[in-house]
Amino acid sequence: MLRAQILQKTEAGLATKKYIDKGELVPDDIMVNLILNEIHSLGHVSWLLDGFPRTVPQAISFHKVEPVNIVINLNIPFDVIIDRIKGRWLHLPSGRVYHTEFNPPKTPGIDDVTGEPLIQRDDDKPETVRQRLETYKRQTEPVLEYYKNSGLLREFKGKYTNEIWPKVRELLSTQMTPIASVDYK
Repeated sequence: MLRAQILQKTEAGLATKKYIDKGELVPDDIMVNLILNEIHSLGHVSWLLDGFPRTVPQAISFHKVEPVNIVINLNIPFDVIIDRIKGRWLHLPSGRVYHTEFNPPKTPGIDDVTGEPLIQRDDDKPETVRQRLETYKRQTEPVLEYYKNSGLLREFKGKYTNEIWPKVRELLSTQMTPIASVDYK
């Protein structure tokens, strides 16, 4: 959502870009308002947030407006995260994502569809990712404690999608009401 705001050069996108480019978290009030606006635009459907809230003040502000059924934490070693992200490349105009190991383009550095060059976002470079993870550790781990104390937290540990995802999917299947049709943008 933040990247879409940045690409569209919205006021919120321009405000957030300066923080993201430095590997910093976007201020709480900006994030809460962005997320609430997006959720309210969905209407009455189930939703899943990824990477929000990241601070206790965000969680408290958000929950004053929106109830939450469950909070999932994927506990993955930082070195695994850095290795996964540093291989990610993007075709900016379309948003197509490639990965040097998991989904490589047919020609390295070139988009399969248009033949245009791929880019690596500044926030996907190892040094920026490492800084973001350290910021996460300092600021977000208290959020896990907040949700643990509320009884909403479920944690899954592992290194690979195929060892974590089946457990997450099973949990979510018991928590969410199926939706017949949703138009995701």
